[in-house]
Amino acid sequence: MTFAPAQSVKAILGPTNTGKTYFAIERMLAHPTGMIGLPLRLLAREVYQRCVERVGEQAVALITGEERIVPAKPRFWVCTVEAMPTDIRVDCLAIDEIQTATDFDRGHVFTDRILHARGRYETLLLGAATMAPVIRKLLPDAEIIDRPRFSQLVYAGSKKISRQPARSAIVAFSARQVYAIAELIRRERGGAAVVMGALSPRTRNAQVELYQNGDVDFLVATDAIGMGLNLDIHHVAFADDSKFDGHTSRPLTPAELGQIAGRAGRHARNGTFGVTGGTQGFDEEMVVALETHDFEPIKVLQWRNNRLDYASIPALLNSLEATSDSRTLARVPIAKDQRALEFVSRNEASKLARGLDGARLLWECCQIPDYQGISPANHGEIVTRIYSDLAKRGKVDDDWIAEQVRFCDNASGDMDTLSNRIKQIRTWTFVANRKNWLADPSHWREKTRDIEDRLSDALHERLTQRFVDRRTSVLLRHLKDKRMASPEINERGEVRLEGHLIGTLEGFRFTLARNDGDADIKSLRSAADQVVAPEIHNRADRLAGAPNEEFVLATDGRLRWKGDIVAELVEGDTLYRPRMLILADETLTGTDLERVQDRLSLWLRHHVNTILEPVMSLEAPADLEGAARGIGFQLFEHLGLIPRSQVADEVKNLDQDVRGKMRKLGIKFGAYHIYLPLSLKPAPRELALILFALKNGGIRQPGVTDIPHIVLSGRTSFVVDPEVNTRLYEIAGFKVVGKRAVRVDILERLADIIRPLIALDPTRHQGELPSGAAEGNGFRVTVEMTSLLGCSGEDFASILNSLGYRVKRTLKVAETVVPAEASAEAPALEENLSENPATTEATDEAPTEAIAAEATPAEDAAIPATTIVEASPETEATAGETASAAPAEPEYDEVWSPSGKRAETKRHESRRRPEGEARQRPERTPVKRRPEGEVQDLSKAQHLKPKPEGRVRNENRRPESQKGERAKFQQPREEKREKVFDPDSPFAKLAALRDGKAN
Repeated sequence: MTFAPAQSVKAILGPTNTGKTYFAIERMLAHPTGMIGLPLRLLAREVYQRCVERVGEQAVALITGEERIVPAKPRFWVCTVEAMPTDIRVDCLAIDEIQTATDFDRGHVFTDRILHARGRYETLLLGAATMAPVIRKLLPDAEIIDRPRFSQLVYAGSKKISRQPARSAIVAFSARQVYAIAELIRRERGGAAVVMGALSPRTRNAQVELYQNGDVDFLVATDAIGMGLNLDIHHVAFADDSKFDGHTSRPLTPAELGQIAGRAGRHARNGTFGVTGGTQGFDEEMVVALETHDFEPIKVLQWRNNRLDYASIPALLNSLEATSDSRTLARVPIAKDQRALEFVSRNEASKLARGLDGARLLWECCQIPDYQGISPANHGEIVTRIYSDLAKRGKVDDDWIAEQVRFCDNASGDMDTLSNRIKQIRTWTFVANRKNWLADPSHWREKTRDIEDRLSDALHERLTQRFVDRRTSVLLRHLKDKRMASPEINERGEVRLEGHLIGTLEGFRFTLARNDGDADIKSLRSAADQVVAPEIHNRADRLAGAPNEEFVLATDGRLRWKGDIVAELVEGDTLYRPRMLILADETLTGTDLERVQDRLSLWLRHHVNTILEPVMSLEAPADLEGAARGIGFQLFEHLGLIPRSQVADEVKNLDQDVRGKMRKLGIKFGAYHIYLPLSLKPAPRELALILFALKNGGIRQPGVTDIPHIVLSGRTSFVVDPEVNTRLYEIAGFKVVGKRAVRVDILERLADIIRPLIALDPTRHQGELPSGAAEGNGFRVTVEMTSLLGCSGEDFASILNSLGYRVKRTLKVAETVVPAEASAEAPALEENLSENPATTEATDEAPTEAIAAEATPAEDAAIPATTIVEASPETEATAGETASAAPAEPEYDEVWSPSGKRAETKRHESRRRPEGEARQRPERTPVKRRPEGEVQDLSKAQHLKPKPEGRVRNENRRPESQKGERAKFQQPREEKREKVFDPDSPFAKLAALRDGKAN
């Protein structure tokens, strides 16, 4: 550097927000060459970027302790004050924040630059107005230029931390206090950025950007914001007014408070300052000083001799102890570099410092910053190792520095762990940026820079995760800036704004995503509602014009539009006209809400009329009158299905013409029910179940949502749930018989199978008897029957019993089985009989007709608890092995017949006719055939009606007085009954002649 004439030195002094740094940059760029020294690496980076934008990347160099960007021919140099090269001549030189010359740790460096750093034509010293008296003493010929503040600073008093206005900076002076305040603001106000001197420059930059771009409205910082950072701060609140300066805990001076408070308000916008967090309010004198920027002037600067003696280590130490002749310059306390020099001088490494070059190299090593803040001895060990390698080998050992760097290369851990690693890697970044200290400096610069960047990014991420609710910050920013991008909504209904999950939108209801620690604040919900309001309006438009196919009514009574629930059914005035309750937030109001209600109501009416069209047509059929019209209306009232017994008298009086009209309307007269077959499909039954439930117990009662799934599964019968209302099964198209519910149409098909078996006379049938045929108006259970109903054994027997059938069980006579070669079907048949006694599984459904024939009673006893079917145990044996057969259990033949019949009513006699005698049948009157598709009304059949309670099953049972006369199981001897012949038959005439002769 060269000394310029005194008149070329200008001191630009004034409070914050006077544009001093901006003025210096403009003056520097106006010269062919220039250099500016800044107090912070962070600020140096900011100025470097600004200069690059103005003159290009190749014209600007950046030099800091941990970063060095030097193009081939730079014209402008942006540096930290400590890193300013002293051997480069420039036309304009500027030094910012010269009041830092009072700092005990680094103040002597600023003092040296004030006294000795000069530009060839212009030198600018930028700082606080309190530096004016010192400048006049040290540089009497310097021109002092006062710059007024662009805006006013006003005291705002005390407020709680949670009540601070937006765009506030809350200042504290310890990491623990900063973290606690940031956590509180996150819970109450959405989050805060954190700026501390202990953070790496990259992390501080990222946190400042978080605040500057509006992601958060609050900044929690130490006094690091008081120097050089240009932030958009409206209010500064002091959570503390004292700090630990590395030596002792002391109150902040008014000038320091003014430097920090002055960050409020930028350019022409006024700012405010105050206190918070229990800090005592400022007295009136302090307030006036801060508002007018009138502080006690600085009288003494920290100074250290810059004319060092490198002849030996003792000589170097002595030169550092030299004092100044000026009372304005106070010798700085022993700095860290001097303590490191003293440490090395006491160990073996001091013997390596030979001559001027050795002592100068040692002093350069001692100036390695102690970023970690470790003890002087530990820091001295690092300096000793580096100096020893340089003195012995000329380079720092690659293996050793690789080990140190590798230890730092770990981006996992909490905030404190990452902060410590960043401090360590900054030491090795500094070493890598020294000239000729490493064999491959470029490699290590890139390596250490990459690690520091990754650690800084990880620390920034941890700080953001802990102290910033990005979702909340984005929402709040969206309220201010309407030009922000619209929210994104995926197929799952997740609402994202700038990649952050805001909440979930289902139909017209928005659910705010909640994070751990979220405060229930109205502003957050209000912001979210405003974000989704345009989407809800668009959805209302789309729904109002949506086709019917986009709506689905679920079994729970809720209406879905494109998969989203938009409404639910509630009870209406009539069975077929329920009301529609729109499920929406308050955001859906006014015209949008009315349009949605009208569209959904219109769809619901169309849906009911379409799905239940056959039933709806019976409300007032024009072709029916009298009893037929009444039956049709009852079908309408009961959703298309009523028991036949309920209208038995009315049906009896219907003539065939009327029945034909009813059949044209889709009405079927079944054995057990009168119903509309088209209404028994799953969709009509599901809707009928919902409509019935709305009027009878509500949708939420057991069975309403479960029964439709059973209907859709195709099951023809199933075990009923005792907690479910029996009426629900009937509405769903099932009849509850015993413990099972059987589909109505399947029950009619069962009647179709049983009817011809009962009407069959085995003695007259020619050819092979059908499966299930039995004598005496009875039938045997077949696989077809059990398959149809999907049940067997006791379950099937309980169904028959509930339908009015009784079983006669006869012991089979054991027959000798002659071994024969098994047919191909034998194994399957045997397995079927063993696993499914007398039954198999269900088949498809089909409408049925009723049983219409009289039958002989099988037995007056009720159905037994279990039904035993023949099982033929066989002995299986392989070559060389034998096995004994187990004793066979008694086998029974089970014949079912309608209950209520007596032996006298048997239609089939088993007597023999004399050979050659032809059977004569009495003349019968023609019987009018029942129309196809119509079956007999079984409600009139006495043998299918349940017996009155208390009636004795077997009227021929012996009186109680005679019970002991015979053995318990001895059967009474049957009395010989006279045969009764038809009076018109020849046998009756022969019998009369025989009786006459006898008489």
